[in-house]
Amino acid sequence: MSPVIGLDAPAGLLPPGLLPDGLIAEQLLRDGLAPITAPLPLILEAGPQHLAGMLELFNEIVATSTAVYADLPESAEHRAAWLAQRQAQGHPVLVAEGAGGSVLGFASFTDFRGCFPGFRHTAEHSVHLRPEARGLGLGGRLLEALLRLARAQGRHAMMASIDSGNVPSLRLHARLGFREVGRLPQVGCKFGQWLDLVLMQKLLDERPTPES
Repeated sequence: MSPVIGLDAPAGLLPPGLLPDGLIAEQLLRDGLAPITAPLPLILEAGPQHLAGMLELFNEIVATSTAVYADLPESAEHRAAWLAQRQAQGHPVLVAEGAGGSVLGFASFTDFRGCFPGFRHTAEHSVHLRPEARGLGLGGRLLEALLRLARAQGRHAMMASIDSGNVPSLRLHARLGFREVGRLPQVGCKFGQWLDLVLMQKLLDERPTPES
């Protein structure tokens, strides 16, 4: 599968051989780029070949963190149905594909409170990464790709629901222009503790009124 057009590299990315001397890996990572010596993972539309990797990644997050308010692992059938439903509804599912087709991360968005048509211009997203892929700018690449797709669909606002203890995610969203618009104390529970949920929002355009 080919990279998603326009999504497989940040704007301004130079081929490794053209990177200016003196740039260090830390600065590249801070700018959302990979270290000079590491090949950039491709950002692709998810396909059936990615299901096993997405399932393993998601279940690892469920088992070890409060990033997802779920207690039990998903089945392969559930994840396949999730992917099919998202794609049938026109909601993007992207994967960050590493060497050998491995899934280093995946991201998607769907309708915010989809049962109410008045929310049709607003989307809510999620971004999940493998532990070894965190802190390398990959989450930012996936999220920026989702934002471009959301704008292309005519979305006006993007929402994120983030556990208050997920400091890296809160910082990532703040760097990309999201702002905290609400904090819901003790609405979740996991690992024997109450969890606070932070709502963050980014407006994607400056339309004064919706067209329809």
